[in-house]
Amino acid sequence: MPLLALKVDVDTWRGTREGVPRLVDLFRRHGAGATFLWSLGPDHTGRAIKRVFRPGFFGKVKRTSVVSHYGVRTLLNGTLLPGPDIGARGARIMRGVRDLGYECGIHCFDHVQWQDGVMAADAAWTAREMDKAVTRFAAIFGEPPRTHGAAGWQMNVHAMRLTQSLGFDYCSDGRGRSPHLPVWNAELIRCPQFPTTLPTLDELIGLDGITPDNVAERLLSRTAGAATSHVFTLHAELEGMRLAPVLESLVAGWRGQGFDLVPVRALYDAVEPMALPRCEAAPGTIDGRTGTLLVQGEEFLAGFDRNEAPAARAGETVDIR
Repeated sequence: MPLLALKVDVDTWRGTREGVPRLVDLFRRHGAGATFLWSLGPDHTGRAIKRVFRPGFFGKVKRTSVVSHYGVRTLLNGTLLPGPDIGARGARIMRGVRDLGYECGIHCFDHVQWQDGVMAADAAWTAREMDKAVTRFAAIFGEPPRTHGAAGWQMNVHAMRLTQSLGFDYCSDGRGRSPHLPVWNAELIRCPQFPTTLPTLDELIGLDGITPDNVAERLLSRTAGAATSHVFTLHAELEGMRLAPVLESLVAGWRGQGFDLVPVRALYDAVEPMALPRCEAAPGTIDGRTGTLLVQGEEFLAGFDRNEAPAARAGETVDIR
């Protein structure tokens, strides 16, 4: 039976407070597993307004109806209103989700700060942000985090290295087609990645005649007859609220297609991590989403020694394409 992992990104205090309980109820009714990735620090959603200068921003806002999904109150957090501390306020909710048997991991500390800042950040900035998230997670759950899924699928080489040194079993930080060990500019990262393989609802709605009424049907057509596993990312603020009926249709449809709905960890448990293919990992683009994000590239050529990354001389970059 193929596996389909449900990965829940929780971006905001409203999503934690309102969307998460609704998702848990839906998953329990359908007997579905899931991985919840938490934003653990302040909710500064309102500061995302600076993305107005990015190409394609207005188009995405119009297509996905950001205000109706997130609410005016959330869109003022961190600007006209103070940003609520999600980890401090939501610790009981987070532990409750864990206690019901759902996998929990790190999404970020400050969602907007990570998503807008990490691509250009240095090692010190990156380490501070990840350390704040790890420390807060341990304080809430009483144990270290074992997985990480980056906010906005945004990573840099320093963050990739930290996925090893911080002791994560695996991560789901990017977009791609299959589990792999990532290689960033010829540097092998020995923490397996299980990327999001399916488009998100907000990437589909508003394009090619897709609406909330037919998006489930369109997405299910992509998974029909699939013999391989998938990772689907959903958001507490979207599928946990206004798009909950769409998610209900998807869960029922995937069950009908023969998928076992599981946490991402189930995909990790089903493979030998160090035997996964080595694939390029680098900033790239995908349909339906503005800007760049971490994208899985090509696999190394057959015959490449999977025990070591290719060596590069000083000042030289190894071509692994």
